[in-house]
Amino acid sequence: MKINRLFLALVVLVLASLACQAIAGGSSTEAPSVPAGDGGDTGDADAPTPEDSGGGDSSTGSADFPMPSDASNVMEVGAGVLNFQTKSTLDESMAFYRDEFGGMGYTERDILTVTAETTFSMVFDGHESGKAIVVQGVDLGDGTTNISIRLEDV
Repeated sequence: MKINRLFLALVVLVLASLACQAIAGGSSTEAPSVPAGDGGDTGDADAPTPEDSGGGDSSTGSADFPMPSDASNVMEVGAGVLNFQTKSTLDESMAFYRDEFGGMGYTERDILTVTAETTFSMVFDGHESGKAIVVQGVDLGDGTTNISIRLEDV
């Protein structure tokens, strides 16, 4: 049953992502690059590591996205895509990003905020690159939430 819920949650996230992209007018089909799986040097000295997530209320990865202090399994997948897990609930994670990005001067695009029992998706405008920040979360069912943050063309 958990596998079905996880599959459904992933399908919802993919559909939400496609909807955000369609509304924003994007049509990029470029696949993200995958970092080296051996944990060796990937050539990006600024790539976030699990050690980057300790201390304070938040820390930032090389994509300059804030993360909760308990972020684990931190990975930068391609340029401008951050993925990690946290013990925060979906509601706590949404509140965290509203506070953090709001404090940075970004504006949530409320019409694109989608919540479900095990997932959420939020879009923030105002990044210096001119791109929108997309934050998506999935409750993994084991007390952790997977968070994915990326920049997307407006």
